[in-house]
Amino acid sequence: MPAVIPPVVGHDDGYFWDGVAAGRLLLQRCADCGRLRQPPSPMCPNCRSLRTDTQESSGKGTVYSWILSHHPTEADAQPRIVVLVDLEEGVRLVSNLIEVDESEVDNGMAVEVCFRQFDGGVTLPQFRPVGR
Repeated sequence: MPAVIPPVVGHDDGYFWDGVAAGRLLLQRCADCGRLRQPPSPMCPNCRSLRTDTQESSGKGTVYSWILSHHPTEADAQPRIVVLVDLEEGVRLVSNLIEVDESEVDNGMAVEVCFRQFDGGVTLPQFRPVGR
């Protein structure tokens, strides 16, 4: 299993990591205009509100773009498929794509979130092809 660096949880994204720990993919939503945003930020780019709320994502989306990432260490010798996922809710999220060979990956591929625990107790949202 690849090594991961634990996330540094801040004021603006604590809700996200609490959701991940509970097996939920939460998105930041403006409490005034309702606009979703990812990555989280302290101010809504639409209405400039500082009030935030959350919305649970369906976790379903499509691959918008992807790369094969090679890390130059023995501890992380296997390349990762890094994807930019267009979520059904209209925001994009960067993550890893698992349970698929790189030869099968294509832009537009339907994917769904899953949560994987890594060494050290770190849980991260990952994506896999729908139905796996």
